[in-house]
Parts: sequence; structure tokens; C-alpha cells
Amino acid sequence: MKLLEQRILEDGVMEGEDVLKVDSFLNHQMDVGLFAEMGKEWARLFADDHVTKILTIEASGIGIACVVAQQFGVPVLFAKKNKTKNIAGEVYSAQVESFTHGRVYDIIVSKKFLGPGDRVLLIDDFLANGAALQGLIKLVRDSGATLVGAGIAVEKAFQPGGDLIRSMGVRVESLARIKAMSSKGITFCD
Repeated sequence: MKLLEQRILEDGVMEGEDVLKVDSFLNHQMDVGLFAEMGKEWARLFADDHVTKILTIEASGIGIACVVAQQFGVPVLFAKKNKTKNIAGEVYSAQVESFTHGRVYDIIVSKKFLGPGDRVLLIDDFLANGAALQGLIKLVRDSGATLVGAGIAVEKAFQPGGDLIRSMGVRVESLARIKAMSSKGITFCD
């Protein structure tokens, strides 16, 4: 998606050769107009998949997922990183190692919101090593729901996550796939 790629080039900030900060428009301050265009693209890509639910992980994916859900006319469910008092009853859970935070989380989703009748589209802001998506995939599979695929805003194609998730048989549609980040700048996959 050229619009997202252009925004990354204009406003993204590289920190080394593996960290890309897009907090001015994607995952801290949010450009909802850009999210709407992203949502339209995923709605086009997954139009025939009869999505009934959008699933993401807190916190950065929630804003994007909400806008995408509007395109599909379905609810958003987000996996929480900590069990809270307002999640009562049984939950699906998975462990996720966060690349960004350098720690392991137990993510949870209430069983009352995810089940065999659901057709789930995963949405997230980044795909690097694939740990967050693996956790979300486990939640969907444990619930008996159908996983239709994953919509990713920015995939670092030079890291192993995309290949790993695709090798699991999951359809991944990334709107910006970064081939390399170096002192020369960012290059995108063709």
C-alpha cells in the first residue's frame, strides 16, 4: 500500500537496523484517516472470507482493529495481557514474548466472546518475529473458530515472523513489507 509506505518514509524513525518507530501516526498518535484507508484495503483483500470478528492484542493494534471492524461491520475482540477482575469465567490463554518490551506475557480472551461459529481476521500493527501472531493463532485454534488470515500494517520481511506464520498455513496480508533498514534508509519489498 503506497500510502502507508510513503508515510513510513516521511514520518518513520529508524533506531538501528531493526527498530522502526511509527508512533507519530500508527501506534501512539493515530492517523485515523490512514487507518480508514488501511481498513478499506483489508476489507477488499478479505471480502470473500465472511469475517465475523476482528481479533488483536492490546494495546497498539486496538485502534487499527476498530477502524477495520467498521469496514466489515463486525466487533473487535482484543487479547488482554493481564487477567483483570472484569474478565470473569473461563478464558483461552497463550504465552507471547514481546519483541518491543523484552518480556513474556500471558494473553487471554474470554471464552464467551470467541467460539466455533466465528470467522476471525487477526489485525496487528507490526510483524517481526511473529510471537504475538502465534499467540493469537493459538487462541483462535483453541476456541474452534476459523482463522481467515492476518492483516498486518508493517511487516519487517527481513525478520523471520512472516515466513514462520505463512509456513503455519496462515494467509498474511501486510500493507507495507520492509525488505531492509540500513544507514541508506528503508527499502520495501516489490
